[in-house]
Amino acid sequence: MATTSFDANFCAERLKAIGDPHRLKIISALRYGEMTVTDLAELIEAENMTVSHHLKILKYAKVVEVRREGRFMYYRLHEDLVGADSQKSMFLDLGCCRLEVPDRKA
Repeated sequence: MATTSFDANFCAERLKAIGDPHRLKIISALRYGEMTVTDLAELIEAENMTVSHHLKILKYAKVVEVRREGRFMYYRLHEDLVGADSQKSMFLDLGCCRLEVPDRKA
């Protein structure tokens, strides 16, 4: 049997992390660039505490990354996951599958 770098457990954890409507909305919002918790909460119409909770899960699953600027935390999609195809649609390459993130402006 050939060995492969596919890690089913890691993939399942990432899929579980994105498998929530709030988290999918956060991912969709972050396709346009980094945002604070307050920005995201306003955009997806959720409480700051709810958004913070979901961002923690996405961060743990290495779907988002964070940077601090003063007292603000800016979240963005993890740069190793983000890709684009020839039609300018964005996708997340989770290693085991791809998640296309639709353009909500279209």
